[in-house]
Amino acid sequence: MERRKISTLGKYSLIVTLPKDWTKMNKLQGGDDVFLKIQGDGSLVIHPEYNFNEKQNEVVLPININEDVKMIQRRIIGCYLNGYDKIVLKSVKNFTREQQDGIRSIVKSLYMRIYESHAHQVTLQAFMDESLASVTSGIERMHIITSSMAKDVITYLRDWDVDLAYSVISLEEDVDQFMFFLTRLLRTAVNNPSLASKLHVSMSDCFDYHLLINRIEYVADCLTSIAESVIMLHEHRSLISETVLQSLINAATKSFKFYNLAVDAFFSDSLEDVGEIIDYADQITFLDSTLQMLPFRGETEKQIVILCYSILENIIHISNHSADISEIIIDRHYTPN
Repeated sequence: MERRKISTLGKYSLIVTLPKDWTKMNKLQGGDDVFLKIQGDGSLVIHPEYNFNEKQNEVVLPININEDVKMIQRRIIGCYLNGYDKIVLKSVKNFTREQQDGIRSIVKSLYMRIYESHAHQVTLQAFMDESLASVTSGIERMHIITSSMAKDVITYLRDWDVDLAYSVISLEEDVDQFMFFLTRLLRTAVNNPSLASKLHVSMSDCFDYHLLINRIEYVADCLTSIAESVIMLHEHRSLISETVLQSLINAATKSFKFYNLAVDAFFSDSLEDVGEIIDYADQITFLDSTLQMLPFRGETEKQIVILCYSILENIIHISNHSADISEIIIDRHYTPN
């Protein structure tokens, strides 16, 4: 850390000079604007105007002929989350059919498109302008989709609407797309204070928003798992008693209610419901007592028991994720302004 003295200019103004290396690095000269932001701890952040039109980060990923498709996808996600706009995949020979399908599959979950494609090289290009994005708006849209999935879960549990269950599964991809983009946005903001200023987020906001985004995505994963279990249960639905089914519906309805309350409380910075949400997450483990009435004789009955417990387990997970969001709210509530 460099130490500098404050000088007096005229009767009232105080000035401090900027480090030469820093001005050269950011190509600043006399007459240019810089931006100042007072932090919660009283420190002052100075950063230049950040022009996203000039930013064009590119990375080249060499791909081995036998490289696992999941590993290729993880490497693409890693580059995307760290702000690379262009990802060039180069195969030693030609991509296998499985590798090509894997690349196309992961691109659907990211705000990227295949810009060029050849037998041995694929270029991926990001098409979202971070400077025009809104973190809160993106999270709210992500939550709206997840909340819609939760409502549909209740409907198809009540009506055994398999088509609705399949539609819930398809919505998970939209939630993942928001999750990846918002994570990329927050990681970029952490490394570029000027972007953070444009997005109106502090460093602590980036941390809290990232936790919230992950919890919403986890809830969407749980809802997808419930939908998959319901699809598998559909042909055996006549063997499930009304008491057991209603128990699952009641547990799901209450958990989804607390999830919505938790996200709403996060944006309103309200502590009104957080205690009840956290307490319910501690108590919901006792709800499986009703499932003891399920038959457990033949293989079919065993499968029904396993699937019903899977549904209940995911409902419990959603309550725990809602409690995690509530903990974030409490921590944020007492953050110094």
